Amino acid sequence: MKKDCFVIGIDYGTDSVRSVIVNAYNGEEIASSVFSYPRWKDGLYCDASKQQFRQHPLDYIEGLEQTIKKCIADAGTSVSANIKAVSVDTTGSTPVATDETGIPLALFPEFENNPNAMFVLWKDHTSVKEAAEINEHNKTFSEDYLKYVGSIYSSEWFWAKLLHVLRHDADVRKACYSWVEHCDWIPFLLTDGKHVASLKRGVCSAGHKALWAAEFGGLPPNDFFSSLDPLLEGFTQRLFKRTFTADKVAGNLSQHWAERLGLSTDVIVGVGAFDAHMGAVGGQIEPYHLSKVMGTSTCDMLVAPVEDMQGKLVKGSCGRVDGSIIPGMIGV
Repeated sequence: MKKDCFVIGIDYGTDSVRSVIVNAYNGEEIASSVFSYPRWKDGLYCDASKQQFRQHPLDYIEGLEQTIKKCIADAGTSVSANIKAVSVDTTGSTPVATDETGIPLALFPEFENNPNAMFVLWKDHTSVKEAAEINEHNKTFSEDYLKYVGSIYSSEWFWAKLLHVLRHDADVRKACYSWVEHCDWIPFLLTDGKHVASLKRGVCSAGHKALWAAEFGGLPPNDFFSSLDPLLEGFTQRLFKRTFTADKVAGNLSQHWAERLGLSTDVIVGVGAFDAHMGAVGGQIEPYHLSKVMGTSTCDMLVAPVEDMQGKLVKGSCGRVDGSIIPGMIGV
C-alpha cells in the first residue's frame, strides 16, 4: 500500500509555476508540468524604470489548475486516485492586499488592472524609501526589532511593501483589510478559507520577512508601526500572532478545488513556505552544511540545532528563524 501513495508539489517561480507528482514511497517523479504566466510574459503591470514588478493572482490560479490537471492526465487514474497531499512553495516576499475574506483585491472588477492591488513580486524595489525609514526608526527603540533579520530591513520585504502601497494608493488603502504572502494564500485558496483570520501563516515567510519572532510574542507591537506611520495604526490586529512550520497541515482540499482538479477532499494541503528554503530541504540540507539555491536569484542557507544557536545572531543575514527550513532547527 505504501507504494500507492503520491503527493503533488507546486513551485511558484518568477516566470512560471511548476507542478510535479512524486511517489512518496521512493521519491520517483511520476509527472511534471510547467505554466508560464501569460500576463507577466506580456510585461503587464510592471515598470522596470520604477523597479515595479507586480503579478496578477489570475496568473497563479490559472497556472495552479493547468499544471496539476496536466500532471494528473499524464500520470493516469491509478495515480490520481492515490494522491494524498499537496504542498506549495513560492517566491518571497511576495505579498498582496486582501479584503477581510482573504481575497486579493485584484480579483475584484474595480481593481483588476491596478498593480497596487496585485502581488508585489519579491524583486519589486519600489519601497526603498520605506525600508530605509524602518531601519532608522528601529534605532529609536530600546528593543531591536530587526535583530532576527540581520539588523537590516529590505525593500523586498513585507512591511516596506505594505507601507509603500498604503501611502501611494488611497483606493487600495481603503479596501485593504490584510496583507498576505503568496505562499500563505495558495493553501488558503485550496482549502476554501472564508476569513483571513483563519489563514495559517508559515513561519518561513513570517520570520524572515515580516519580523515575527516568538521572543517578541509574535509581531513587533503596534506602537512600533504606528509611530513609523499612522497608516499602520492597528494593522497588526488584522494580521497574525501564530505561525506554522511547513510540515503542518493547512487543511483539506475544498470540495470546489477537488472537483476542479479531479481529486478527493481527503487530500491534505500543507502550510506554504518559500521556494529557496524548500529547495534546501529537497537538497537534503544538514546541520552546518551550506546550501546554495540558484534561480532568478540566489539564496545561501544553513541550519543548526536550536540549542547551538542560543543567544547567537548573524548581522547582515536575511533572518534567523526557528523552523523556517527544517522543523526543530534554526534556519539562517
